[in-house]
Amino acid sequence: MQLASLLSPGLTREETFIVDDQHTAYHIGSGDERVLGTPWMISFMERVSNRLVAEYLPEGFMSVGIQVDVKHLAATPVNAQVKIFAEVLEVVKNRVKLSIAAWDDQEKVGEGTHWRAVVEKERFMKRVMAKA
Repeated sequence: MQLASLLSPGLTREETFIVDDQHTAYHIGSGDERVLGTPWMISFMERVSNRLVAEYLPEGFMSVGIQVDVKHLAATPVNAQVKIFAEVLEVVKNRVKLSIAAWDDQEKVGEGTHWRAVVEKERFMKRVMAKA
């Protein structure tokens, strides 16, 4: 499979999430306040990136996150919407580099890059099961 023939720079995906109490820094123990926690912001970014890449993969393939480099720029309160944007920047062999960003209703709250590796599901799961 030639990944570069399936995915190209410029492909984008955008999704919106509501910040619930379970998404707060306080709830997950990464801070003292009820604001969007950095781990959840990154999770939303990875989710949107995964869905973007998955749209273009053939049956039997999936992508896995392998690197995240993110800045959390501002706090977002509970019940606010956070919009996540992912864009393919480059494709190198079986890897995809994406630009990722997050906004609430007021401002950009996060930005960075994310690498995903495209793998065969069956082969991936065989390796995982060998560890079980």
